[in-house]
Amino acid sequence: MKKTLFNLVLLSSATWAAELQQESDLKFAFYSSAWGENTDDGLRLVANNQSTSDVVLKEVLFLKDSAASSDDVSVDVNLLIPAGAYADTEFDYIDLLADDECIERTMESNWRLAEISNYTLNPSVRNLIIEDTDSFRIYQCVETIITRWQVISDNEAAESAAAQPIEKEEWILFHFETRRL
Repeated sequence: MKKTLFNLVLLSSATWAAELQQESDLKFAFYSSAWGENTDDGLRLVANNQSTSDVVLKEVLFLKDSAASSDDVSVDVNLLIPAGAYADTEFDYIDLLADDECIERTMESNWRLAEISNYTLNPSVRNLIIEDTDSFRIYQCVETIITRWQVISDNEAAESAAAQPIEKEEWILFHFETRRL
């Protein structure tokens, strides 16, 4: 009986964890040349809608400190992303790097922030051929975000408030590369 109960608890915990990190049909990444360069260049967002419906990415909320919501950083996006397509937009610079010990420690070392995304980055994604792995490394810091988007059906305008926004808590990965010496 105890073994069966233990197995049920273990199975339900594994299922719950898998559901939390279920792949999203909405992939996106933030880029900025300002990271590590001490400039005030803006942010660029590139999004890929892998679903069969148009969506509007409303907001990405970076949960900087769950105890103090005033530290959270909201990026109001409002970007229409057609079904099965890419879309991009640019913003004035927003500091997405503050209040995270992993990010601060990594930026102080010999690392360069390449992108912030809700998907795992590997060199093949960025069309990199790496022959000398001693000179190139990827390092990641993780934060929790809330993504809000709205599915747009054929009979709704993109501005329609009739459809309920979808909200998903997920991870965002800060992808660092070693700097060239």
